[in-house]
Amino acid sequence: MNKLELTGRWNEVKGKLKQRFSELTDDDLTFVEGKEDELLGRLQQRLGRSKDELRKVIEEL
Repeated sequence: MNKLELTGRWNEVKGKLKQRFSELTDDDLTFVEGKEDELLGRLQQRLGRSKDELRKVIEEL
């Protein structure tokens, strides 16, 4: 999934991430266009997973 696809589908992806990882909050999943690395960094800290792992999870959703 490229950045444009992610931006267009973000609400759907956000809901699926919250279902999969119940510890995530809306604040954790705040997506600002152009700040993908910041979002991945927050998720990495919260979930203890690598950015590559998180990218794969998001692409699978």
